[in-house]
Amino acid sequence: MLSNIQAKLLIVDDLPENLLALEALIKREDRTVYKAQSADEALSLLLQHEFAMAILDVQMPGMNGFELAELMRGTEKTKNIPIVFVSAAGRELNYAFKGYESGAVDFLHKPLDIHAVKSKVNVFVELFRQSKAMKQQVEQLEQSRREQEALLNQLQSTQLELQQAVRMRDDFMSIVAHEVRTPLNGLILETQLRKMHLARDNAAAFTLDKMHAMVDRDERQIKSLIRLIEDMLDVSRIRTGKLSIRTSMFDLSTLVRGLLENFAQQIDAAEASVCLEAEQPVIGNWDEFRIEQVISNLLTNALRYGAKSLISVKVFSENGEARVEVRDSGIGISEENQQRIFQQFERVSAKHAVAGLGLGLFISEQIVTAHGGTITVESRIGEGALFRVCLPL
Repeated sequence: MLSNIQAKLLIVDDLPENLLALEALIKREDRTVYKAQSADEALSLLLQHEFAMAILDVQMPGMNGFELAELMRGTEKTKNIPIVFVSAAGRELNYAFKGYESGAVDFLHKPLDIHAVKSKVNVFVELFRQSKAMKQQVEQLEQSRREQEALLNQLQSTQLELQQAVRMRDDFMSIVAHEVRTPLNGLILETQLRKMHLARDNAAAFTLDKMHAMVDRDERQIKSLIRLIEDMLDVSRIRTGKLSIRTSMFDLSTLVRGLLENFAQQIDAAEASVCLEAEQPVIGNWDEFRIEQVISNLLTNALRYGAKSLISVKVFSENGEARVEVRDSGIGISEENQQRIFQQFERVSAKHAVAGLGLGLFISEQIVTAHGGTITVESRIGEGALFRVCLPL
């Protein structure tokens, strides 16, 4: 409400009795009256406060009322304050005309008409309050506009995120369907083939050597399915903050050396070769299963994208960190792709798409981060890639 806006009034007169009389005339509970006995004192108050109006005596020693008004009109903070002049001089001096030239809105002669003074002050106070209220409304509208604009931007951002989430879901379902179908098709074909042999009483199809081969094929397909399921479960654990890290002391060099032995068959199938440099023990307190998972992902990617070339693996410690570097000489990764390969369901490119859900590097980064470490990549197109895992010792 307008009545809640406190108005400040300035009265300037070199005679204290005049100040007291005028203050008594215009003072009310919703107004604060400031008094000044000189132009200098008035200027000091004008710089400190925002006034609804100023009542200036014309004839003062030193700087008179007209000169003070001209100074007020030339100052940004005070140029819009309504000025009313008061003078005891006769009308024949034409002070009123000079007052209006100085920027006054009214001119009063002494002795003052009480009702006229009160009426004029009430008008200017009301105008001040309306101006303040309108300014507050404009500020509130502007604040509301900014909030609505921010909300709109947030909604647009959320919409884009939702659209991206839907695309990711669709891509994920498509990838999962394709990746799960491959081992399942193998198992189904094996089952149908065995049913056919059994229906024909073909015992020769179930010799010991052939049974070993069948079991090996089944095991590979089942392991492939288990790997896909574990990757999806790991993503779920990461999203809910339930990725478990169970640390113990072990030698990273020994882990990598054993892992490469387990990868021997995959290395041969990829027609690649691996060079290991792990001369010194690198012992730390980490989750052995999870770190093996990270290195396995890096080795798998190196075999996939390494273009049947030499893969270099290095394990060492430096600057209080354990480091594992896996370098290949394959297709390389562009700078743009380097920014996104650690995201969910991302792979190098459609042109070089291979098996997998595109979760390996995402999961690996989350595991390494959970250990307080980092995983980075250095690469150029056609020049291979170097992945570096750094873990605090």
